[in-house]
Amino acid sequence: MEQQELQPKKKRSPLRIIILSAVLIAGGIIGYTKISYALAHETTDNAQVETQIAAVLPRVSGYVKDIVVQDYDSVSSGQLVATIDDDELQVQLLQMEADYKAAEADILNAKASLNNASVSLKGNRGDISLNEVKLQQAKENYERNQKLFADQAITKKQLDDSRYAMEVAIQEVSNSNSNLTTADSRLSVLRASIQKAQAALEIKQAAIEQQKLKISYSKIYAPQPGKLGKKNITAGQYVQAGTPLFSIVNDSTYWIVANFKETQIKKFHPGMPVEIELDAYPDMKLSGKIESLSDATGAKFSLIPPDNASGNFVKVTQRVPVKISIDDLNKHKDILRAGLSAEISIATN
Repeated sequence: MEQQELQPKKKRSPLRIIILSAVLIAGGIIGYTKISYALAHETTDNAQVETQIAAVLPRVSGYVKDIVVQDYDSVSSGQLVATIDDDELQVQLLQMEADYKAAEADILNAKASLNNASVSLKGNRGDISLNEVKLQQAKENYERNQKLFADQAITKKQLDDSRYAMEVAIQEVSNSNSNLTTADSRLSVLRASIQKAQAALEIKQAAIEQQKLKISYSKIYAPQPGKLGKKNITAGQYVQAGTPLFSIVNDSTYWIVANFKETQIKKFHPGMPVEIELDAYPDMKLSGKIESLSDATGAKFSLIPPDNASGNFVKVTQRVPVKISIDDLNKHKDILRAGLSAEISIATN
């Protein structure tokens, strides 16, 4: 048999080698870049935009009379946003004011009674002086009649009459003194009644002022500037005091809270520059600075903090909230929204 001739080997295309080499080099460069970046930076995607959110709460209970704003409206601080029907409160105020006037009349009557008692007291003092004069006269008559009786100049009956007259005068003086004491005590009682009535009047005045304050609370104003969230009420709805009606998002102040692992924060300190990338705007790069680090991990702020002393212990890497301020906030304010997710990168070298 004839020996088969060996087939010539195909030559490898140099283009394929070039492409493969380029891919390997590019991959190496990219890998080196990412590794170098990761070694020199701490990153996290556990971050979001934060702002102040204030709940609008009524301070009195009642039926919602009017809502003067719509969902997502912009409001300024102190702007009227809703009113509560205050008709019942107004009726209560009228009743309180009538009670106040009646209390004023009671004080006038008490003062008049005090004045009459003062006049009566002066009369009692006059009666005492008159009865003391009568007593002195009765004593002199009795002493005189005693001498006359001893001289047989008057009868026994005349002597007894003068003695009875003296005893009557003594009793009248005693009665006058008792009346004076009673009148003086009545004056003290009337003065105390007036003071009590005046204190009651002040209480009624305070109640009127408190009622007026409640009426003023029927108008609900925005506690801060910003944009409203979705309304939770409608006109005619009954609301309790302290029930959230809607929330106002402060659209002038924003910051970012990034939750870094506890193994990442060793070199963090306030003032460090931060690179920010919002998921909603991936092509836009923002910058900022570390403002502060929390003194407790996020787990400590949870409703039921973990207790490592109970049950089986499994070590979990904790996260520490880091507050980050945003540079040129006014420039980016229109695109920022509370709750937007972000990726944070901080150079540590």
